[in-house]
Amino acid sequence: MPAGALANLSPAGAPLLVRYDLPAARSQADRDAVERGARSLWRYAPLLPLRDPRNLVTLGEGLTPLLETPRLGERIGSRNLLIKDESANPTGTFKARGMAVAVSMAKELGARKLAAPSAGNAAGALAAYAARAGLEAHLFLPVDVPRANAIECEAMGAHVTLVDGLISDCGRIVAERRESEGWFEVSTLKEPYRIEGKKTMGFELAEQLGWRVPDAIFYPTGGGVGLIGMWKAFAELEEMGWIGSKRPRMIAVQASGCAPIVRAWEAGEIESRHWENASTVASGLRVPKALGDFLVLEALRQSRGTALSIDDQETLDAGLLLAESEGLFVAPEGATCVAAARRLLRDGFLSRDDELLIYNTGTGLKYLEAWETRCTPRTTARERLGGLIVPR
Repeated sequence: MPAGALANLSPAGAPLLVRYDLPAARSQADRDAVERGARSLWRYAPLLPLRDPRNLVTLGEGLTPLLETPRLGERIGSRNLLIKDESANPTGTFKARGMAVAVSMAKELGARKLAAPSAGNAAGALAAYAARAGLEAHLFLPVDVPRANAIECEAMGAHVTLVDGLISDCGRIVAERRESEGWFEVSTLKEPYRIEGKKTMGFELAEQLGWRVPDAIFYPTGGGVGLIGMWKAFAELEEMGWIGSKRPRMIAVQASGCAPIVRAWEAGEIESRHWENASTVASGLRVPKALGDFLVLEALRQSRGTALSIDDQETLDAGLLLAESEGLFVAPEGATCVAAARRLLRDGFLSRDDELLIYNTGTGLKYLEAWETRCTPRTTARERLGGLIVPR
């Protein structure tokens, strides 16, 4: 399918992926130029789809911290543990990357009304970038979405509908109404550009490591677009001659209350089946059936990776371990990866000397309802301060 027009899925109903003339790009761009480029994900513009920079919609997304975490590593059995902290993005999550590129392309290609279902964070990012671009955003979220997500969307002028159901029910409503309402749908993998923003996590990681990749990447997997995007990014970087042929072992981490990809992986299947009665405190992982599940499973096979699920109790415990060890208050989705790393190190799937990379996809501040069950203060402020309180 040619570029230059708004498009959702292929005629066969499959996701569309952007392909580039990489030999031409290689002759026109080099790594040194990238390192001198914009202080955002747009430093990788030669490998992104936007043609006219006047249509660029940005809030300064990308270039998030890559942090050594030695105290956490010691506590879970790793000598070489890193965390890529995506909470530093606009709107506090990695979703800003995908929406920055998707909204820029929607603007360039003439869309005026954008719509998407969301488990929460994608909605916040779409609301922000649509506001930045002067476009309408129509968002459909489960009624039990974290309150912070609904509030930020309302604050940024989006049209918000809360649905008594899951993200799959929200997606059905968008699909049913998009034609009559004149919406362009920017659901996960139902347009080709969000993945292009997400793949910059792979570009950025390679650059921050001196143009190489780690031994393993732990990725919290709901829709799985970030994992798919990074796998695509590594292939593009190799063809550009910017990295070698080494690939990290890709590890998909899901919640035990919603683990369709893990179930498919363990059964040796090439795609997942719908997960009934999905439930988890990690709302971004509550995706009963990912459109790109077959691409996630393919990346796991090609990389000699794996998939595993973590229950909510272990997730919250791991998140608190990270917070008290390293001062990082992360989303439950990121916390699942801490628990997954500990388990795979204990089981011998990974070595304590392997270089391990955990993606934290968002800030814990958006999940206060989940964290307050484990972090309720045991004493009042007056009791904690005691005699330090000065009477009026």
